[in-house]
Amino acid sequence: MKNETTYHLLNSINTPDDLRRLSVDQLPEVCDELRQDIINELSCNPGHFAASLGTVELTVALHYIYNTPYDRIVWDVGHQAYGHKILTGRREAFFTNRKFGGIRPFPSPEESEYDTFTCGHASNSISAALGMAVAASQKGEKGRHIVAVIGDGSMSGGLAFEGLNNTSTTPNNLLIILNDNDMSIDRSVGGMKQYLFNLTTSNRYNQLRFKISRLLFKLGILNEERRKALIRFGNSLKSMAAQQQNIFEGMNIRYFGPIDGHDVKNLARILRDIKDMQGPKILHLHTIKGKGFAPAEKHATEWHAPGKFDPVTGERFITNTEGMPPLFQDVFGNTLVELAEANPKIVGVTPAMPSGCSMNILMSKMPNRAFDVGIAEGHAVTFSGGMAKDGLQPFCNIYSSFMQRAYDNIIHDVAIQNLPVVFCLDRSGLVGEDGPTHHGVFDMAYLRFIPNLTIASPMNEHELRRLMYTAQLPDKGAFVIRYPRGRGVLVNWKCPLEEIPVGKGRVLKEGKDLAVISIGPIGNKVGAAIIKAENATNKKIAHYDLRFLKPLDKEMLHTIGQTFHRIVTVEDGVIQGGMGSAILEFMSEQGYSPIIRRIGIPDQFIQHGSIDELYHLCGMDEDSIAQELIAQLKA
Repeated sequence: MKNETTYHLLNSINTPDDLRRLSVDQLPEVCDELRQDIINELSCNPGHFAASLGTVELTVALHYIYNTPYDRIVWDVGHQAYGHKILTGRREAFFTNRKFGGIRPFPSPEESEYDTFTCGHASNSISAALGMAVAASQKGEKGRHIVAVIGDGSMSGGLAFEGLNNTSTTPNNLLIILNDNDMSIDRSVGGMKQYLFNLTTSNRYNQLRFKISRLLFKLGILNEERRKALIRFGNSLKSMAAQQQNIFEGMNIRYFGPIDGHDVKNLARILRDIKDMQGPKILHLHTIKGKGFAPAEKHATEWHAPGKFDPVTGERFITNTEGMPPLFQDVFGNTLVELAEANPKIVGVTPAMPSGCSMNILMSKMPNRAFDVGIAEGHAVTFSGGMAKDGLQPFCNIYSSFMQRAYDNIIHDVAIQNLPVVFCLDRSGLVGEDGPTHHGVFDMAYLRFIPNLTIASPMNEHELRRLMYTAQLPDKGAFVIRYPRGRGVLVNWKCPLEEIPVGKGRVLKEGKDLAVISIGPIGNKVGAAIIKAENATNKKIAHYDLRFLKPLDKEMLHTIGQTFHRIVTVEDGVIQGGMGSAILEFMSEQGYSPIIRRIGIPDQFIQHGSIDELYHLCGMDEDSIAQELIAQLKA
């Protein structure tokens, strides 16, 4: 239900215009109320918690100083933007956040004019904001300010550095705010993290330099060329004094900070001072992920998305999972350790998701054989390829939707050389409340065209374990295993590790009136739907688990093509170019002409909601599949 708490100031703020009517001295109270509102809302309506608590002061200061939505704020990832949503007309609706039909989990231009660019995947804010800054310049919009807010580990992504590189050489007045909380989801890793942590510079020095430069411009002593030369000279002097090179100023991007990102009055003052400064700028903030809620400050990883909790005591309401099937990711994590104990060549790689994909189990048991490379999916793939080239057996574990960012790396750095990298794609299929940026529905379609890949999807936990075992055997080459978010179906999930013949499917149920071909865990829903359809029609339906999208089980498909006049394919992925398309191609090429009905994700971006709601929306829930089977049997 909607939060009915009454706040002295927040209740009167419906848009940033209302915020800007307050005095600077009132901003700390606004921050306190906004932070409490986020805590209260997310205690009963779960979402991304700790990151947004850490950006409360920044959010308030930005909307106070800048004329949003005319001025553009581009958020990176969107985990940080709940306060932004609440201040921009969505407080009354915020209780619907991440719910089916409610407000979206991340900023989206389709939802609000204050949301300037799509958020969801990391490291895109600088590039997008630079594009907006150039567009404003080209259109003569000299009064429009553009701000990119990047943080929560996103500076480890290569795209951020590509954006910085272009920012340094393209005329612009972009402000980049680096929200440095030393975290992504798990704690940030890598040299950039350590560099940012140690970076120091003088706020007083920067302010004095800015005031002197403005005076010299007014007196006609300084022009743009002389200004750039002085900046380079000043940067050199500062580097000598600090005994440290500032990477940003080395790229001719003015650097300010680091400053306390939780001092809203000082932050507002600094933003006002540098707002109209010419040229690209970086403002470096130090913030605390989970700020203002002690349990989240102490354990930021656990409180990234904690589920329901008591907003007073901080007690998390964790569902009792005893007697329930395990999470697919935990089956992966434990099986990887089991395999690594027997195969010394095995190593694990993940881009900033050790707890999210359960790579942390291997990290705990064998820390020298597991690598968190930061938010850098392309690097994760090529790094894995390099290890595979020289004799190791990497298991590269990446969320399906994030693997889209490493597409060329898969082709160029693994598949062409047929290197033995096992790609474990967690969160494949519909993922629920995180919405279209996170649904892993494209992987089968975008991977099946790549030579030298084996592509498989396990129907249950036993199949996952056996596919993982198969993938690390000699001469298996590049191997993709896709599996979903959430729990499996087998309480007794441990089984002997046995080889599955590559390219061989399974006959799960015999029948003569209709053939159903499924791939992956959705086959469990198909099995239940078949029982319903048979009970309603007194017909017999055959069920085949394709198991491998590539190579196809041609022997099994020949049998199906020769036996059945009607076929239904079911997949938890897009039907354009996916498994159903592969079946259509095979049947056509082999001269078979059955009527084929494909069930899967339609040709549109699916919004957020519970898995059950989204399956129903796409006609992929048990009842919808049963109704389609009945229709085919009656046709």
